[in-house]
Amino acid sequence: MTRAVVVINPMSGRGRYQQQINEHAQLARDILADHHIDATVRPTTKAGDARAFAKEAAAAGCELVVAWGGDGTINEAACALAHTGVVLAIVPAGSGNGLASDLAIPFEPRAALTLAAAGRTMAIDAGQVDDCLFFNIAGVGIDAVIAARFAERGLRQRGFAAYLQLSGAELMRYRSQTYTLTLDGVPAEQRAMLVAIANGRQYGNRLLIAPGARLDDGLLEVVVVDQLSLLSIAWRLPSLFRGTLRPGRGVTMTAASTIRIRSSAPIPFHVDGEPRIGGSELAIRTHPGALLVRAPRL
Repeated sequence: MTRAVVVINPMSGRGRYQQQINEHAQLARDILADHHIDATVRPTTKAGDARAFAKEAAAAGCELVVAWGGDGTINEAACALAHTGVVLAIVPAGSGNGLASDLAIPFEPRAALTLAAAGRTMAIDAGQVDDCLFFNIAGVGIDAVIAARFAERGLRQRGFAAYLQLSGAELMRYRSQTYTLTLDGVPAEQRAMLVAIANGRQYGNRLLIAPGARLDDGLLEVVVVDQLSLLSIAWRLPSLFRGTLRPGRGVTMTAASTIRIRSSAPIPFHVDGEPRIGGSELAIRTHPGALLVRAPRL
């Protein structure tokens, strides 16, 4: 019988009560058992638990880890499972769910658990910023500022409406920075308000910042946005939802496998929405096919 560990983050999204955690744990065990998978459920209580539980599952010889939570939970579990051959399945339960959306994983828990048990296995790439792995999107500039502010809120005022409100407030006061971007060995000085490094296409909530990105092509899509007015940003917002954002008028998009970002000061960045602070130079690369995930059958 296949063995699995289900990691449940009770603090994802808007939070859950203990009764709901118990119900979700039982649902996971029941659905996986229907597919001859013996599941152990491990709720998280603090940051780092999802990574630790996934690492322990891989060391114990489990074939599958199901991460039930938001982007941070998914990133932790994926970091532990990269290059191990253990499959990661996702039950989306956060405020963004970018990677899950790009993989077309259903948001309804029963459907997502059924997919975890019976979906196809595919290999996707990982990106790396210094020593931090990411699987969806990393970013520098206003991207990183918004991620840090959103993280500071904890469970307060989560959700897409709160995200848009916070983003608008930060955009009003943010000023672009000067970076030296070196893409596959070719340097260029760039003044930018945003540098998104995209393995997947979207932040979540159907905001497609990099419609040309692919999870399994061995490349990262580097999207650079100049300083734009709020009016210009508002004008482009529909294209983000439609997936039709294109280069031009202050936006460039370049695919690369190695990237360096240099600045005159320490560089705040984020990986899959988790804020970090780097040095004055960030080294970014891809790891093709680093992670096995469950996805819908073709």
